[in-house]
Amino acid sequence: MIRTFHQGLRLWAIGRVLVRYRLDAILFTLKPLRPLSFLLHLLPWNWFRQAEGTRGERIRCALEDLGPIFVKFGQMLSTRRDLLPDDLALELARLQDRVPAFPSDQARVEIEKALEQPIATVFAEFTDAPLASASIAQVHAARLRDGRSVVVKVVRPGIDRTIRADLEILHLIAFLADRYWADGRRLRPREVVAEYEKTVLDELDLIREGANAVTIRRHFEGSGLVYIPEVIWDYTRRNVMVMERISGIPVAEVDALRALGVNLRLLAERGVELFFTQVFRHNFFHADMHPGNIFVDASDPEDPSYLAVDFGIVGSLLDSDQHYLAENFYAFFNRDYRRVAELYVQSGWVPRHTRVDEFEGAIRSVCEPIFQKPLDQISFGTLLLRLFQTARRFDMEVQPQLVLLQKTLLNIEGLGRQLYPQLDLWTTAKPFIERWMSEQVGVRAFLRSAERNLPKVLVQLPELPMRLQEVLDSERDRAERDAALRAELRALKAMLQRDARRRAEAFTGIGLLIGAGVATRMDAFTHWHGVPWPSWALGLFGLALLFFSLRRGDGLIRRMRGMGQDRPD
Repeated sequence: MIRTFHQGLRLWAIGRVLVRYRLDAILFTLKPLRPLSFLLHLLPWNWFRQAEGTRGERIRCALEDLGPIFVKFGQMLSTRRDLLPDDLALELARLQDRVPAFPSDQARVEIEKALEQPIATVFAEFTDAPLASASIAQVHAARLRDGRSVVVKVVRPGIDRTIRADLEILHLIAFLADRYWADGRRLRPREVVAEYEKTVLDELDLIREGANAVTIRRHFEGSGLVYIPEVIWDYTRRNVMVMERISGIPVAEVDALRALGVNLRLLAERGVELFFTQVFRHNFFHADMHPGNIFVDASDPEDPSYLAVDFGIVGSLLDSDQHYLAENFYAFFNRDYRRVAELYVQSGWVPRHTRVDEFEGAIRSVCEPIFQKPLDQISFGTLLLRLFQTARRFDMEVQPQLVLLQKTLLNIEGLGRQLYPQLDLWTTAKPFIERWMSEQVGVRAFLRSAERNLPKVLVQLPELPMRLQEVLDSERDRAERDAALRAELRALKAMLQRDARRRAEAFTGIGLLIGAGVATRMDAFTHWHGVPWPSWALGLFGLALLFFSLRRGDGLIRRMRGMGQDRPD
């Protein structure tokens, strides 16, 4: 009862925000309320107020007023260029996750409760003023007793309950939209909310985030591309995480990087390499690479590298999607649009009945105008949008497993555009894709696969003769069963043919007897009450029966003879 009451209050608050930003008209696009749309003009708050700002601006402001969960939902939606109109996607991309910090005494209580010991026991220093504050958690600076500088990330108190309550509201809204909104089926709101729910609930678990950080740190250990801070597992819990503190320049502060003489071209190229390495070599990528999470180590301006934090959202691809995606990039870099179209069909991203030549022409019209242009003259966001619009014409299905990849690609585009707009993305990325493709085929790929599978093969090798014998026995038994079945089918076919022949002969005999009887007795029935027609009628009946019998028997024989022709003896 209390839960329902709180949900009702939340829905009332959402309604007030919709009215405030003149978005109440959205409700009247639902099928049951559409006939009542004239009431919009009768509602008192619509008499004098005029809508301020564009549709996208009003939706963005409404989401910011509704709170952090709706802000994050809007941010996620901004990456779905396949679902939203261009103006909405661009406006939602401007959503900022600006949330006031919660009191430091609450942070202390949560940390001590999670670690089960006083803060003074764990930390030699603890800074009450947070370094950063977001919708899920906030970060404080601290120093461990052994002298290491660290940051302490603590989840907001009660945010789990707030998130789950708002998710229930979002599920309800998605259900109504899917059932009653005209575009509900095409935009698939229930799947979108389910996808968002998984992402945001994963962010609540800081142990999971720590494990993600450790995995990426291991992948790039000793690399000059990126440095991942160390997770201090002794003081990491589900709602508290302690990590090594890093020092770098925010990647968005381009003027500061220029003042230090940082090689921005090399830095931008390394950003592209970082993306492709994570996606294709490691198949485990940081999926929240916005400027607030990326820093630059400028200690050597001619050899800069990245520093990354916040690993709550990561992504990976199925082997099949990874392979198709790499081949897509490879074909695209070589302007082989025919191959791009074929890969879309083979992967199932567009229906099998799609005409490859038409799809090829559509892709060429989108990609060719921007080929070999520097980054400051193209936009991946616009490119993706046009590709999705083109693919929608060919009934392309939304691919949820590629959403995080699209989001990361847009983040990389933003970083590259800020750092070095003259970057030739194609020239930078093509060698990497070619190298990856060469590693997936040929002798090197065979040797790597053999090395990976050799331990498993060696374990199963002693059992190989027994398993081979079982396969041979199974194949022999199957062959014997098939031979017995074919013999039974031949016997059944012969029996049916004999039966059909006997029926035909019987029908033919009956017809001949009736015809003969009619012929021999025709004189006796020549006149009946002075009318000669019964003899002719009986004669015609006999001949018709004879004709039917012959056709019936012949048809049965033909059908019996045709049995089993599709299955070889």
